[in-house]
Amino acid sequence: MLRLLSQQLRLNERDLHASVFGPGKDSKTDTSTTQTDGSSFNASMQTSPASMINQYKFEEEEEDADTKDIFVTVDNPESHVTAIETYITYRVETKTTRSEFDSSEFEVRRRYQDFLWLKGRLEEAHPTLIVHPLPEKFVMKGMVERFNEDFIETRRRALHKFLNKIAEHPIFSSSEDFKIFLTAGSGELTSHKKQGPGFLSRMGETVKAVAAAVRGVRNRPQEFTDMQEYAEAFSQKISSLDKVTQRIVREQKEYLEELKECGPTYALWSQSEQELAEPLKNVAGCVDNCCKETEEQVKHLNDHLIPVLHEYVLCADTLKAVLRRRDNIQADFEGKTEALATKKADRDAMRDELDKAEDRLEWANNALKTDWTRWQKVMRTDLRSAFIDTAERNVSYYEKCLAVWESFLQSQRTDAEGNGNVDSS
Repeated sequence: MLRLLSQQLRLNERDLHASVFGPGKDSKTDTSTTQTDGSSFNASMQTSPASMINQYKFEEEEEDADTKDIFVTVDNPESHVTAIETYITYRVETKTTRSEFDSSEFEVRRRYQDFLWLKGRLEEAHPTLIVHPLPEKFVMKGMVERFNEDFIETRRRALHKFLNKIAEHPIFSSSEDFKIFLTAGSGELTSHKKQGPGFLSRMGETVKAVAAAVRGVRNRPQEFTDMQEYAEAFSQKISSLDKVTQRIVREQKEYLEELKECGPTYALWSQSEQELAEPLKNVAGCVDNCCKETEEQVKHLNDHLIPVLHEYVLCADTLKAVLRRRDNIQADFEGKTEALATKKADRDAMRDELDKAEDRLEWANNALKTDWTRWQKVMRTDLRSAFIDTAERNVSYYEKCLAVWESFLQSQRTDAEGNGNVDSS
């Protein structure tokens, strides 16, 4: 297991630290740099006072624990049964010192679809910012049942992490939708949900997105092409590591079940072998101790490494979706540019639309570049922490098992020496 994981770790550490912007360039590219591709389309226009990008500011440095001003906890899952459905709600507790909140503490209950609504609203308002993924809505084949305690606890931890990632984000944490999610009663939240865009509006946006995707972009800046290639490579590697780790855990569980049968077998054998009774009992005890350590090892991988890996499998899908949305914004701008050239009579009206599209593309490009750098930093911190934690746990596991068997060997040598002394006398 260590060999397989170490191979994957070396692979991922090398690739994850490679800059997405190519050799010799820092991944923290200056967001104000103008990108000129030689055509009539300038991908990254200079920031103007009227630009939407000036409405947003990103913090380059992560918040220190001492300066963090909002703390969110997801706990206490409860099952609810109605005539129509059965569902789980979670308590969401918030403590904050922010002045925009009416109080310093809030407690609400939310179900999964509320978290899904929040994620959708954040993506809608900030299409090129990276929203941390939610756990899947449906249970896949081979996984635990939907209302199994282990599944509920795994989902609770994922929802807790989702909200804390939002709380740590310099833009999302100031969202009105996030504030409503944390503070509103169930009735107020339901009312707020209804204020969003209607079905026909959402359908219209979907049709536009599909049309833009079909049309594609003609002059995508190279840095965003590099991002796409990075996202694809990252997706392949993290998915591979996720599958390998899950296979290792399954094999360790099978090994554990076999090991659990060994201890009783040695103990039973000791009852019929008087001369070997003591060493056989000691072997049985050693096997039982190794069983306990192996059980802890499997639990640790299940609780700490696998969730992080799978979380970033979902993150890879999120990256691809964000890049597609950026392309759609550029395709919309290119479409309006072409329309302006062909519709001379409506030139003034089209110019206004083109200016808005230009501002939107500028914001999208700069927002994505800044949030991409931020996401990479968080991702590398999360994965490095999970890998180091797993390595330390593996060392501890094998050291404890080694100590168990060394103790057995020492006891047998002592017994052998004692028997030798008796014989010689």
